[in-house]
Order: sequence, then structure tokens, then C-alpha cells
Amino acid sequence: MGEKRHEDPATTKKTHYEMLSTLLGSKEAAQSSILYSYRHGFSGFAARITESQAAEIAEFPGVVQVIPNGIHKLHTTRSWEFIGLKHHSPQNLLTQSNMGQGTIIGVIDSGVWPESKSFHDEGMGPVPSRWKGTCQQGEHFKPYNCNRKIIGARWFVKGFQDQIHFNTTESREFMSPRDGDGHGTHTASTAAGNFVAKASYKGLATGLARGGAPLAHLAIYKVCWNIEDGGCTDADILKAFDKAIHDGVDILSVSIGNDIPLFSYADMRNSIAIGSFHATSKGITVVCSAGNDGPISQTVANTAPWLTTVAASTIDRAFPTAIILGNNKTLRGQSITIGKHTHRFAGLTYSERIALDPMVSSQDCQPGSLNPTLAAGKIILCLSKSDTQDMFSASGSVFQAGGVGLIYAQFHTDGIELCEWIPCVKVDYEVGTQILSYIRQARSPTAKLSFPKTVVGKRVSPRLASFSSRGPSSITPEVLKPDIAAPGVDILAAYTPANKDQGDSYEFLSGTSMACPHVSGIVALIKSLHPNWSPAAIRSALVTTASQTGTDGMKIFEEGSTRKEADPFDMGGGHVNPEKAAYPGLVYDTTTEEYIQYLCSIGYSSSSITRLTNTKINCVKKTNTRLNLNLPSITIPNLKKKVTVTRKVTNVGNVNSVYKAIVQAPIGISMAVEPKTLSFNRINKILSFRVTFLSSQKVQGEYRFGSLTWTDGEHFVRSPISVRDREILDY
Repeated sequence: MGEKRHEDPATTKKTHYEMLSTLLGSKEAAQSSILYSYRHGFSGFAARITESQAAEIAEFPGVVQVIPNGIHKLHTTRSWEFIGLKHHSPQNLLTQSNMGQGTIIGVIDSGVWPESKSFHDEGMGPVPSRWKGTCQQGEHFKPYNCNRKIIGARWFVKGFQDQIHFNTTESREFMSPRDGDGHGTHTASTAAGNFVAKASYKGLATGLARGGAPLAHLAIYKVCWNIEDGGCTDADILKAFDKAIHDGVDILSVSIGNDIPLFSYADMRNSIAIGSFHATSKGITVVCSAGNDGPISQTVANTAPWLTTVAASTIDRAFPTAIILGNNKTLRGQSITIGKHTHRFAGLTYSERIALDPMVSSQDCQPGSLNPTLAAGKIILCLSKSDTQDMFSASGSVFQAGGVGLIYAQFHTDGIELCEWIPCVKVDYEVGTQILSYIRQARSPTAKLSFPKTVVGKRVSPRLASFSSRGPSSITPEVLKPDIAAPGVDILAAYTPANKDQGDSYEFLSGTSMACPHVSGIVALIKSLHPNWSPAAIRSALVTTASQTGTDGMKIFEEGSTRKEADPFDMGGGHVNPEKAAYPGLVYDTTTEEYIQYLCSIGYSSSSITRLTNTKINCVKKTNTRLNLNLPSITIPNLKKKVTVTRKVTNVGNVNSVYKAIVQAPIGISMAVEPKTLSFNRINKILSFRVTFLSSQKVQGEYRFGSLTWTDGEHFVRSPISVRDREILDY
């Protein structure tokens, strides 16, 4: 029955009995029928009634929804279960790695809200003796805010203060590790949040919340500040990397990045590339977000070859919401807005019909574009043809004009924004067009927006998120980016509460920022199993074992404007598969010296590389070094007739094993692998091979994709391949 209408629970309970008595004919029948009266958080009741009685009571005034009782199994808030990390399974990566116990994940972000239940330390092991960090005090943050889960917390603001002078008393920000934004709390709990039963967002997505490595420790490095437009400066980011290396973290999770055009990897304005280079050289795996500028090509950020760069994908959870039209037709969209509904029919109109200025389009409901007199009391259909407007902003426009609901039609339906003022539902163009047809045909069109539901397993997933930045890299196109895709759409995790005195809050967020800590958590599990693996080996394991198929057995598609089949520039190796990544068979390892020689090959001077590495460098000229960096992928941006690249693989599986090559050449390209068989034993643990690419194309082409897979019958070590013909043309 929606929100409570009476503060007194007894009064609410009485209305429930009265309604049921009216339905069943007597108070006695109502008393024997009713099971529970819900009268504290919301108004409603559970009762034993027939199907016909259920249909009858659904028409009673004040009834929002009548649903049958069901039996539910305990499940996670979904993303970890979706990628195969089931916490109750006795033989999986989560249990074999002891849930990441003993590893330390550093999170460079906007801080943490330590009171969240996700950061309790029940079941946690002791703080590792190698830990050198501290729990830095500050505004509303004391040493006791750290525990065996949050073992360290620091804050860095000097760089930001140099750019923007501010006073935290005038904002929700804190001069301390405390998170005034929510982003850092969300990413930290996604990576390594402890178990929290019955977590939800206002009843949606209810389940057992946890991070990827629930028993890993967290070290918080606050560099991002929620002041004015917010931000994180290079000075603060570099200092955070520096301290994290000193403190002894195993993994760094960095959901921050630059927009294109990108700075070189030796430029101090590319603080993530520089800081991560030093972290990687110390054996620390650095995981970064790919950026949110998709689906436009060449927008991927964090492209340095020593980083693990993560794209965002959907999961199989949806929040279907019924839109009931005045002609009794029911259409469905997606929504996560709870508690703002009027629960009755309201007038329905199209934004173009109520433009404030007839000469200016109000189609996508830009601020100030709607006529308040015509919008008042109505549900407004808005249609967006681009990403210059979003549902949240449109809902503000509708609310300011006096509207009571929003139906927002957009070409992609992934990533549902939360609307604060009115109920809003996102639909695709097909549903939007059906609603518009009804508006045009009806004399007095009306509609009612229902509460959203949580549905799991009914949606083909994953799909690459529309907002996830795409490759190829605009600065080093021969380095495939992103490396991997992971859940990043409508992710429920801990968040900074709206009220400072409130201890716990969970929110949905979407972005590659959410995908990044998923991989960070998985890396912690792999690091627990294989503590001596290098960052490059771990990245290789992730890339070469990733999946290219969805839950329907078909290829993964992307949620861009055309919904094409996803390629390596969308998702790198594919969608992360943690179980297989723990035992990849072979890995492509890379040393710091190899990264340095790669930088030499792309034209960096010895002096600029010396500034990056802080050690004197002499570049050595070698053939094809640019293409021969030992990555778990092969990308050739400019194939002119023929080229041969070299790779080497390290056996991390059975000592005596034989791998054979399976080639899927890009269309129009011939591929030859030599040797075609790799035989490993106790002596031969690292073996090299060459791949020759030959093009017969007579015209300049675009990128085409293929793969090279090494298999021993048990492991399938797949490298994505991207090749572009570049015949020299005379104009």
C-alpha cells in the first residue's frame, strides 16, 4: 500500500484489518486470513486469499500492488554471483583463496564512510605485520574508525587546495579520510566489503552484500574532493601512490582518469601512469577504470601498458516497472525510484506539446524548456536523441514545471539514474513511440507508474555498457585497451548516507568506476593463491581466460547506438571469468625493463624516460619493439603487407604439458604461427613463438579482429587480435 499514511502503527494496522474485512465479509475472516501487518517502514499486509479475491482487492483505493508470496534462496546483491564467485560453494576461487585474507587493497578515491556495515571486521584476520600504514586523523575521523578491515586511511588535499580554496563547513566534505561524496565508499565496499545481510536500496536488489575479496584488508587514500565541481589533482594522486607503495599494499584500485587528449606516460599531468609505473615496478597490481565517454571510439583512458584497464558491462538483474496507460495497455521500462509515486492515474503528455517556447525544441526536457501551466500535474514523456541530456536532469526539469512523473525514452536503457523528486521510468525508443502514439490518439491520455520490481536471470547478459569508453588507445594504439570488462551497471554497494548521523546506506551507481573494483577484488583472490605472480602475469590471466559469450550462448553485444557484437576495443579479452583466471595454464609476463624499452621504441627520449623511472636509461634500438611488448594481446595499427611479432609464455600449469595453437585470423588477413606446438617441462618453463601477419588488401581498411588460442585440452589461453591495413596511398 506504499508509504505510511499514519504515524501511529496501530492505526495503520487497523486500516489493514478494515480493508480485509471489507473483502472477506467479517472481522473474524480477516483475523484468520492475515499473516503480517507491515506498518513501520511502509504500509501493507500479507494474507491468505484466493486468486479471485486477490484480483478484487487490487482494485481497492490505496492498493498499489498485489503479489503472490514466493520462496527465495539467499543470494548476493548479484554482480559477484553473476560472474561465478558464489560464496557458499565449497570448491571455488573464493574459498580456495580464503576470500582474499591477508591481502591489502589500496583504494585511491574520495575516502570512506567507516560506519558502513560493509567495513565491519568480524571474521577478519590480524593486520599483516608488513603493514607500515597509518590511520590519519582529521575532521570526524579518529583512529578508532580503523579496524582489521580498514587498516589504514590517509587524506591528501594540498594539491586540490592549491587549485580551489574552500571551507568544508560550507559543504558536505570533510578534511579527513571521511567520504563526503560516496564514490570511494562504493568502490571500496565493492572491492573488499565484508558480508552484510539484507542489504538493499529501499527494498530493491535485496540480498547479501559483499565485496570480491570479503576478508581482504582495505587501505584508503583520499585524493578526490566533493567541492564545487569536485576533482582529484595530480599532486595529490602522486602522493597517494607514493604513500601506498610505502605502506605495503598489494593491489591499488583507481577509479579515476583523464579525458582525451591524453598526456604522455612521462608527463607529470598523467599522474596515474607515473604513479602506477612505480607501483608496478614494486610488484603492486594497479587496476584502473577505462572511462565513461563511450560508445565513442578512441576515448579509453588509463592506457599505459603496465595498467589493468577495465570496461563496464551489465549483469542479469533488472528493475522492470509497469507503465499502465489509460487504455489499459501495460508497457514496461526500468526504474529504481521508490517512494515518490502517487499510485493513481495522472494526465499524460509529450514534452513537445508543452514547450515554453514553440520555436525551441523541448523534446528531451532541457531545464526551463517546459510550460509550467501545461505540465502541472502530468506525467511527461521526454525523448532524448543524444547523451547531452540524462534522465536525472530531465526529471528536474519536469519537477520544476510541476509535472508528477517522467517517462524518458533513450536509445540505451543501461545505467538507470535515480530521480530524487518524482518517479521516472526509462524506456527504449520502441516503447516510447508506442506511448507517443497513444498520446496522439487519445482525447485525454492518462497513465500510472508502478513500483519497480527486482528480477534476476531473465535478461541476456552481459552487454557492454553504452557509456564505457572504447578503444583503440588514442596515444599508443598498439597496446590493446581496455584489457577486460566487468560488472559496472546498476551496482549496489555502500554509500555515504544523506544524513551525517546515519550509519549505513546503500546506493546504485553505474560507471567503469564500479567495474574497476570488481577486478581489484578478483586480483586480491588471485594474489592470495599466487603471491609471487607479477602484475603482468595476473593481467594476462584475466585477459586470456575472459569470456566472449553471454548467458544466451551468443556473442556478447555492446549497448552502443547500433548494438553491434562487442569487439576487443569494447571489452579487451572479454568479460572477466575469475574461476578460470585463477588457473590460466600460461601467462604472458612482462618486466619493468621491457616496458622501458617499449617507451624507447615509441619515441620517448632517454631523458624523458629517466624522469619517469627516476633511474638513468639508455634506449636500445631493436626491430619491431613497438609491437613486441609481451602483452596478452596483439594489436597492429598499421599493417603494410607483412609483419612478424614475437611473444613468450610462461607455464604456470602442469609441469609437463603440450600446447597447440588455434588460429582465428581477421578477415582478409593470413596468420602463421611458428612453432605451432609448445612443449613445456621442468627445464623449458618459458617458450617463445612468432606470429606472421600478411595482408592482400589493395585498399586502406579498418580494424578487423581475430584471436590466437593456445590449448592443452584443459586450458584455453586466448589472445585477442586487432589488425588494421594501412596501404600507403597517393592523393
